[in-house]
Amino acid sequence: MSLAHAARFARREMRGGLRGFRLFIACLALGVAAIAAVGSVRAAIEGGLKREGAALLGGAAELDFTYRFASPEERDWIESRATAVSEIAEFRSMAVVADERTLTQVKAVDAAYPLLGTVALEPPMPLAEALGDYPAGPGAVMERALVDRLGLSAGDNFKLGDKTFHLSAVLTREPDSAAGGFALGPRTLLRRAALDGSGLLAQGTLFNSKYRLTLAEGTDLDTLKSQAQTEFANSGMRWTDARNGAPGVARFVERMSAFLILVGLSGLAVGGVGVSAAVRNYLQSKTQVIAILRALGADRATIFQTYLIQIGALSLLGVAIGVVLGALVPLLLAPLIEARLPIPAAFAIYPAPLAEAAIYGILTALAFTLWPLARTEQVRPATLFRDAWQGAQRWPAPRYIIITILLVAALVGLAGLFNGSWWLTLTTLGGIAVALVLLSLAALAVRYLARKGARMARGHPRLRWALAAISGPGEGAGAVVLSLGLGLSVLAAVGQIDGNLRMTISGNLPDIAPSYFFVDIQKDQMAGYTERLENDPAVSRIDTAPMLRGVVTRINGKPAKDVAGDHWVVRGDRGLTYAASPQEHDTLTQGAWWAADYDGPPLISFAAEEAEEIGLKLGDTLTVNVLGRDITGTIANFREVEFSGAALGFVITMNPKALQGAPHTFISTVYSSPEAEAAILRDLANAYPNITAIRVRDAIDRVAEVLTGLAAATSYGALATLLTGFLVLIGAAAAGADARTFEAAMLKTFGASRRAIAASFVLRAALLGLFAGTVALLAGILGGWAVSRFVMETDFSIIWSSALMIVAGGVMATILAGLGFALASLNARPAQVLRARE
Repeated sequence: MSLAHAARFARREMRGGLRGFRLFIACLALGVAAIAAVGSVRAAIEGGLKREGAALLGGAAELDFTYRFASPEERDWIESRATAVSEIAEFRSMAVVADERTLTQVKAVDAAYPLLGTVALEPPMPLAEALGDYPAGPGAVMERALVDRLGLSAGDNFKLGDKTFHLSAVLTREPDSAAGGFALGPRTLLRRAALDGSGLLAQGTLFNSKYRLTLAEGTDLDTLKSQAQTEFANSGMRWTDARNGAPGVARFVERMSAFLILVGLSGLAVGGVGVSAAVRNYLQSKTQVIAILRALGADRATIFQTYLIQIGALSLLGVAIGVVLGALVPLLLAPLIEARLPIPAAFAIYPAPLAEAAIYGILTALAFTLWPLARTEQVRPATLFRDAWQGAQRWPAPRYIIITILLVAALVGLAGLFNGSWWLTLTTLGGIAVALVLLSLAALAVRYLARKGARMARGHPRLRWALAAISGPGEGAGAVVLSLGLGLSVLAAVGQIDGNLRMTISGNLPDIAPSYFFVDIQKDQMAGYTERLENDPAVSRIDTAPMLRGVVTRINGKPAKDVAGDHWVVRGDRGLTYAASPQEHDTLTQGAWWAADYDGPPLISFAAEEAEEIGLKLGDTLTVNVLGRDITGTIANFREVEFSGAALGFVITMNPKALQGAPHTFISTVYSSPEAEAAILRDLANAYPNITAIRVRDAIDRVAEVLTGLAAATSYGALATLLTGFLVLIGAAAAGADARTFEAAMLKTFGASRRAIAASFVLRAALLGLFAGTVALLAGILGGWAVSRFVMETDFSIIWSSALMIVAGGVMATILAGLGFALASLNARPAQVLRARE
């Protein structure tokens, strides 16, 4: 027979409607919709960043310098190529009102700011007026959070450094806020000229100067970027342009969405379990039809093609529904999403993420349906009046196994290609594969244990009925454990990772972390600063170090990014210091420290772990640009650097002679009892107004806010996976409804009460849920441990509150899924059921 015959058979069979395939379509549609929705939101944000890139950046291009302003020659070069230029200085400082002191991120601007966009103030007024001169001092504006924290209102005064400023308005909108990245404190906006006499921009102060440019129409950004990088090759300049106006945001969105899509693939895998179960149950109901077709002369290929066409058409329907939902839901929710985003988003129909989701859906459907479809070949005409399906071999022909493996490999390969991160793809999908294997083994184990337990449960009829049903072929224990278990595994892993990360960041702070970071301490202030702290019995430890910032520009004479790629050490400017001898906490892993009086060419001590990641070895050379000057040093040793305790840690330490001539300040950490923190801050701020204090607890809280958003987004993805698993549970319950009805009828005939039968139904659902939840918990704890230990490199302990919720959720989910169909089975009359079986 030909493919045309198979198509005709398939068309006639499908006239009966979608009975038995609604759940098939729902599982596939939900998984595809989740992936398509995440991809559409990502495309909308990327579209918004591209469309509003110049406004987000505050110009068509930006040149960023560390620790210094552009020289007159550099400024001339910039102005000769721009239609307008705006100079901005950014740094941290302490805003002071009476005895209240709060960290703020200061942006000092010129009269040209903003080149693009508008600043919104409350009460409304022009920015020039708000930043003008007032009787008490220069005008400034602050974000609402800072105003409220200091108890200010428009018209009040505050101090920055040694100077008094007048708060003229509240800053409600800053057009280029997204370009600034993560900030430890709310914004204060003022004129750069107003900082004269404040003592805040002394030599060595930690600040960045940024030069925003507007360009003539038609300017080639690639050419201008190349010219700027050539002109400022040895100055430490960093270039950004409107094509990626908020690079930090874009990078975060890209990586976060890639991870969420991979979480969505786990949901699609759960849906695949439901798809496979639906196909298996459907084909089991078609055993007699298949046998009749074989008896009438249909060969195996025709039978396989007939049902492949049916399943393929329904798969395309499910994928199409998922794609439509994934495209429409973000559009419908656009106002809500935009209200929560700090950046613009251009919501529209984006074909690329929809096509990506469709490909994932089609490959998943093929991978999960090929196995049960292959078993149609095992139905023979001679088995027309026997239950051939239960006696069929579990393993299909080798060619189908090979094709399934190739489909899974294609799915993994496309996921890595689309996401752009092979490491993230392989680890995430590898974890899902391990979870599926564990859950498959667990499904076999639960049936084996239930069969053994049923023999031992004599005298407890309800328990024995429940265990006997679980061990039987019609209960769908495998589908329950796989679908619910995988969804709960993802949720359990997310809960364990989130809980451990929070505990690592904040749980042990009093024991390991300093109370304050003090930065911008001038060299002539160190004696008084140290004296104040050393004489305080509440201070247990003080660490200080000279602090500079530099950009690693070359490694072994080659551009740093050509050697290290996108490694964080070479991505921007890094903190560096100098030391004559190793510090107490330094542990050398290779090489030797220089002599205390060493006066030769620059030598470098580099962090061992980062060196291994980049591929550095002893004797390699690094060129670091500090304040526009290139310093090339040779790596003399590697040392362990511990960043997790919030102590002072520098990737690069150089010998003193290499850096002492450069203007710099000092950084210090202070460990004290909590009750002494306020007095320390007050005394040091009064004595040295230029010093900036960063309270570690406040910094941790800002990081925790970001983590909360990440955990919430990941949890939503895990919940989508769990919802798909619940749909599969409903499908398994529906597939076993006839078997439960017959079982209830038989038990009633032998004298069992409705209450006893209902108790056995609830008990079997609870046992399956408990088993699935427990196995999922073990898989989730294993996944959480692996991520915490090898990815985040933090300690790991089980978060029992989250763990118990996972197990309880598994029990409740199976009970709820099974009870709806159990009620119909309990209400059926035994005579009608048994007569129908005759």
